[in-house]
Amino acid sequence: MMFEAAELGRKVSKKEFERLEPELRTKLLETQRELAEAGIPVILIVSGVEGAGKGEVVNRLHEWLDTRGITTSAFWDETDEEREHPTAWRFWRHMPERGKIAIFFGSWYSGPIVERAFGKLSNGEFELELDRIASLERMLAADGALILKLWYHLPKKEQSKRIEADRKEDGRNTLDVSPFTKKFAKRFDEFAAVSERAIRRTDTGQCAWRVIESTNRRYRDLATGFIILDALRRRLDSEAATPEPPESHDIEIPDLEAARLTILDRVDLTERIEPEAYSRELKSLQSRLNALSWKAWERKKTCVALFEGWDAAGKGGAIRRVNRALDARLYRVVQIAAPTDEERAHHYLWRFWRGLPRAGHITLYDRSWYGRVMVERVEGLAREEAWRRSYREINAFEEQLCDHGITLLKFWMHISPEEQLRRFREREQTPHKAHKITEEDWRNREKWDEYRAAVNEMVAKTSTSEAPWTLVAGDDKRLARVQVLRTFVEAFEKALA
Repeated sequence: MMFEAAELGRKVSKKEFERLEPELRTKLLETQRELAEAGIPVILIVSGVEGAGKGEVVNRLHEWLDTRGITTSAFWDETDEEREHPTAWRFWRHMPERGKIAIFFGSWYSGPIVERAFGKLSNGEFELELDRIASLERMLAADGALILKLWYHLPKKEQSKRIEADRKEDGRNTLDVSPFTKKFAKRFDEFAAVSERAIRRTDTGQCAWRVIESTNRRYRDLATGFIILDALRRRLDSEAATPEPPESHDIEIPDLEAARLTILDRVDLTERIEPEAYSRELKSLQSRLNALSWKAWERKKTCVALFEGWDAAGKGGAIRRVNRALDARLYRVVQIAAPTDEERAHHYLWRFWRGLPRAGHITLYDRSWYGRVMVERVEGLAREEAWRRSYREINAFEEQLCDHGITLLKFWMHISPEEQLRRFREREQTPHKAHKITEEDWRNREKWDEYRAAVNEMVAKTSTSEAPWTLVAGDDKRLARVQVLRTFVEAFEKALA
């Protein structure tokens, strides 16, 4: 077993510790300041055997480092709010800003390891969780994060020894023995096997595990400090990582008219609905949606809907027709604009993870995380290797939402260039609509073909069986609104079936 390498009886004397600690602290502080200047986010995962002194380690790091650049989050007991969201939500809320260090006392490994050791997860389910963890870590590392994973090991006999010492203290908990230590000690062998599996499956070059022998406290703490210092220095001293090659399966074909066809060209923009039929449909669908939304609230069924589309394609009008069918207590609309300074200091998905609704509620996004593969792609705001890997990242994000039971609706509001031009001119001539038209809208129109190609690839790579795109024919606003409402009703009926 790999843990045998951490049972060698390493020790550090008090004299040696006092000699080495001051220089280590100085170097850690200097390196931390350089890290902040370089804008590198660090995620430090502190995991391991119960009773190994992980809490003491965290306290020591707070002594050695500048606490203004550190956040510490303990993941040991889920709140009701956390249980109402996908598992990763609780971790995304605590992701560090660029240049900051986030200490995760416990992490995304804790739940799967504990549940597998107690038989609450099958082996297949456990493997799926490990795959998701590895995918998450790859994504964060590709975005520039440094992930340090420290596992604190304690031999079985030493754990028993510490529990016994705790008993002799009349049941008063020592710093090593938490209320969980005795509970988990009964399954030491199961935890060891499951933990070793998790470490081996997720030990990668970018996100490597370091197993630290924890029998001797002074050795444990010094080893932690030097491992962190070495990792930070290596990252600061290294040259920029080689970007991943673009992940594209596009076929190179001649520049023919047929080659320029996209999925949007298959949307029938000629279809119309008569005003009287529209009024009947609108009233009926809104009534049904209202009833369904209350049933969904009662059964804790959550919905996330996002609206993308051309400027003036009718996103706002469609959202308003949905809102009129809902009670204001059940939904909120989030309008996505350029990221704030705080949002730019995190991974681009951070702000969307944090904004997910509680169970039974509805969130409507006016523009969304797909800006990464449209606006940022076309306008050159993201490097090619960055937006290309985002298809995989977005699919993984949406998969977690759907697996949690969230109904995810994705609308692309499509109109013709001619209809967009007509609406632009109408807005310019209508006082209460003039604010809707900007120079940016006209500039984006000049890049119609580039955006059309981006939308085509976006739909092709992110329309999945669980989270398909709905392409809405928007030249007739009434028809578009009916199609959106009908999609909502059908999705709620399916979720409640």
